[in-house]
Amino acid sequence: MADAANPARLPSAPSTASRLPPPPLAALLAWYDRHRRRLPWRAAPGERADPYHVFLSEIMLQQTTVVTVGPYYADFLARWPDVGALAGARLEEVLSRWAGLGYYARARNLHACARAVVEHHGGRFPQEEAALLALPGVGPYTAAAIAAIAFDRRAAPVDGNWERVVARLFALEEALPKAKARLKALALTLLPQARFGDFAQAMMDLGATICTPRKPACALCPWRENCAAHAGGTPERYPLKAAKAARPTRQGVAFLVVRADGAVLVRSRPAKGLLGGMSEVPSTPWETQALADPLAHAPLTAQWTALNARVSHVFSHFALELALWRARVPAATPAPSGHRWVPRTGFEAEAFPSVMVKVLQYID
Repeated sequence: MADAANPARLPSAPSTASRLPPPPLAALLAWYDRHRRRLPWRAAPGERADPYHVFLSEIMLQQTTVVTVGPYYADFLARWPDVGALAGARLEEVLSRWAGLGYYARARNLHACARAVVEHHGGRFPQEEAALLALPGVGPYTAAAIAAIAFDRRAAPVDGNWERVVARLFALEEALPKAKARLKALALTLLPQARFGDFAQAMMDLGATICTPRKPACALCPWRENCAAHAGGTPERYPLKAAKAARPTRQGVAFLVVRADGAVLVRSRPAKGLLGGMSEVPSTPWETQALADPLAHAPLTAQWTALNARVSHVFSHFALELALWRARVPAATPAPSGHRWVPRTGFEAEAFPSVMVKVLQYID
């Protein structure tokens, strides 16, 4: 195994970085052997990682914290212990168990990918990064993560932790997100000659526990003497980030219809798009301007009462403000086309996203 990156292969880097010796890869791996995090999906030292466990955890961990993912991962693994079991599950059930984890397209992709692995690969994940990338819902990061961690292939799964470590090592003056390609190129130059899976996870752990966004523990870092940002005394400055565009706000009205027997009117969102396939109470379209006549979008004719409450929720690209209108109807009221009545005891089986969980708090 090579002990250090080959400086001849490095893309052009800032002058401070060029004056420092390349980071010793063996030092990082030795640090990882002593300090690796114990995670539910991580194989024990010396054991081969289960590709399904890696796949499941990596999809769940996209834009979600380890603490949040833990219970969901355990629940999924208990219900669907292998990729064949997940492939055989109904999408509605998968969405229901995913509810609350956010970014719901991941759940649809998770299910579609499991089916593709069963139908086209005999229930075994392909080992090569390119073949993994061809699976539905698997992007460059996830393909590299599975290839490296599950199959010990030479790959660089560059997540936010990797980006932060690499940007600081080289004091990269290019801002994210434009800098992503440059950071990936620099990351590839750091790969060792062996232990690719351990190295990938070492970089993740280094970024998560030592090279943190704020107050990095540079004194504990095995690469502090090789880090241009540390040498310059400004590690927190990196990675540079472009100013974010203002997040727009959309508005709407959610219609809470409660039947005399306690059942609530719900519907499923379209399969594709925001919250695709998830369950929701009916509502108006979510627009940037208030609708002149919200009742034109009410699911049925009833005596509506505007509640003195609003539900706020933030999505990745916009904030949502929902006014709440409620109506109570007789037990014999039929559900309008495309809707269904759900008893409160059946809420757990529904795939309600977080915003709808907030709305449903006002059914009484």
